[in-house]
Amino acid sequence: MSFQDTPEGFRSGFISFVGRPNTGKSTLTNALVGQKIAITADQPETTRHPIRGIVHREDAQVIVVDTPGLHRPRTLLGERLNDVVKDTYQDMDLIGLCIPADEKIGPGDRWILDAVRKLAPKTPILGIVTKADKASRDQVGAQLLALHELLGGESEVVPVSAVTGEQREVLLDVIVGLLPEGPKFYPDDHVTDDDTNTRIAELIREAALQGLRDELPHSVAVEVDEILPDEEREGVLNVHAVLYLEREGQKRIIAGPGGRRMGRIVHAARPQIIELLGQNVYLDIRMKVLKNWQQDPKSLGRLGFA
Repeated sequence: MSFQDTPEGFRSGFISFVGRPNTGKSTLTNALVGQKIAITADQPETTRHPIRGIVHREDAQVIVVDTPGLHRPRTLLGERLNDVVKDTYQDMDLIGLCIPADEKIGPGDRWILDAVRKLAPKTPILGIVTKADKASRDQVGAQLLALHELLGGESEVVPVSAVTGEQREVLLDVIVGLLPEGPKFYPDDHVTDDDTNTRIAELIREAALQGLRDELPHSVAVEVDEILPDEEREGVLNVHAVLYLEREGQKRIIAGPGGRRMGRIVHAARPQIIELLGQNVYLDIRMKVLKNWQQDPKSLGRLGFA
C-alpha cells in the first residue's frame, strides 16, 4: 500500500504549538514524534525555523509543526522569524496553546492568544497544560480551569508531561479527534522533513548554547560546510561545520579557557550526530565572525533567513 492509500475515516492534519518561551513546545514535539527532531535549550527563542515532525498512527497522521515563538522582535532576525510564524499559523488545522502547570497565566500568554486569533481566526485552539510533572494534582487542576476560562467556549484542555510521557496518548487522541479526515501526507518511515545538514547544524547549536547567558545565545548560528568520507579511516565521516558569531570577543567565550568549552561542545554534539547518521563521525567546528548578522539582510539570507 502506498502512503497515499488511506483507510476510510483516516484523519490527518497540521498542528502548531504556541506559547511563551520555555513552555515546553519543542520538548513536547519530540515526545509526540518519539525522537529528537527539535533542539531544546534554557534560553528563549531557541527555535529558528519551522520543524515538522510526523506522528504515525493506524487511524491518523499528525504533523506537528514546532515554530519559532511569536515575540516582540528586537532585531531583523526577530522580524523575519515572526513573519515565518505568522505564515505558518495560517496553514494549520489546529493550534495548541501551551501553558506550564507551574506558572500563572500572565499578559504574555494573553498577547500570544490574541495574536493567534487575529492571524488564524477560524483555526480551533486546544489548551495544553505542559510540565504536569512539575506541579501537584491540585495545581494542574487549577491551571486547567484557568486555561479553559482563558480560551472560553467549547475549547478542550489537556494536561501532559513530555518528560514522563504522562497523558501523551490522551493528548494525541484529542488532537486526532480535532483534525479533519484526510490522506497521509508523508510515507510511514518519515519522522521529519528537515534535511540532514540542518539537523546536524541544530544539534551543534544546541550544544553550543549550553551554559550561555545574556545576549550571546542569539548571536550563535551554525552551518554545516561539508560531510566527506574519511580517506584514511573506513566507516568514518568527517563533518565540517562553521559556528558563526557576531563579534570577535565572543570567540573566547565559546572556546573557553584552553579551548575546553569547544571540546565540550564537540563531545556533546558528536554522539547525537553519530546516532543520526548511523556511523562514526569526526566533528570539526570552526568559528567565524559574521559581524552583526542578526541585523544584516545579506548575512541573514546567507544563513537561510531570507
